[in-house]
Amino acid sequence: MTKFRGCIDIHSGQVKQIVGGTLKQDDIAKDDSTKENFVSTKPSSYYAELYKSNNVKGCHVIKLGSNPANDEAAKLACKTWPNSLQVGGGITLENALTWVDEYKASHVILTSWLFSDENGKKVFDWTKLKQVSQTVGKSRLIVDLSCRTVIESGETKWVVAMNKWQTLTSNSLSKEFLSEVGQYCDEFLIHAADVEGLCKGIDEELVTKLGEWCPAGFEGRIVYAGGAKSKEDLDLVQQLSEGKVDLTYGSALDIFGGKLVTFAELVEWNNVN
Repeated sequence: MTKFRGCIDIHSGQVKQIVGGTLKQDDIAKDDSTKENFVSTKPSSYYAELYKSNNVKGCHVIKLGSNPANDEAAKLACKTWPNSLQVGGGITLENALTWVDEYKASHVILTSWLFSDENGKKVFDWTKLKQVSQTVGKSRLIVDLSCRTVIESGETKWVVAMNKWQTLTSNSLSKEFLSEVGQYCDEFLIHAADVEGLCKGIDEELVTKLGEWCPAGFEGRIVYAGGAKSKEDLDLVQQLSEGKVDLTYGSALDIFGGKLVTFAELVEWNNVN
């Protein structure tokens, strides 16, 4: 059964909602051209407590840049709801264990670090995946396979993107790829970067494929993000993925300044379904 998952996106130490395709520079850059849909006046702990008090499980905290203030905001969120929030952004083999053991994240989410250079291209590094899975444990590892849509010879592909979704890698989503990666992790997080932050609807074709490609045992362990704009999108994801994919909301949601969907109705969905 499809569930609503919460998010806490952190940029320059603040909780924000950002148009994914505009995130081209690090948040320590002075002339940052990132387009912001929402900048919260509330700390990360406010959102962590909100998810906690409403029992919205499996929420992720994403640090969008290397600003040291992002680490502090993420730590504050984890302190508010220990062993319950998933943390991503700048996670490597060197710091992954610290986030789960010391800072009390339930999972670490890895993206860019899992790719290495090979003949001028970014290629998924299976050695790195195995190392970090062994270090933190499969049950505490999430692999972020966020992607951008590419049309080749009339065929749609979802190419995994890294480096704030600006760098396309040599890997595309497929049943085989998800199955192989799934041997070493507990969940997948997949942002459709081209529709992220636009509130114009989900990538229905991608959600359908994620349902078809879902490895055995990963039902309810694939989280899709990007474009959700109404409560009815939960019904749509439920239908398209046969309940195998969960959905997160960002800029459309009232707690992030949106006017299209309320937090209360999403919580109600989780409680009823």
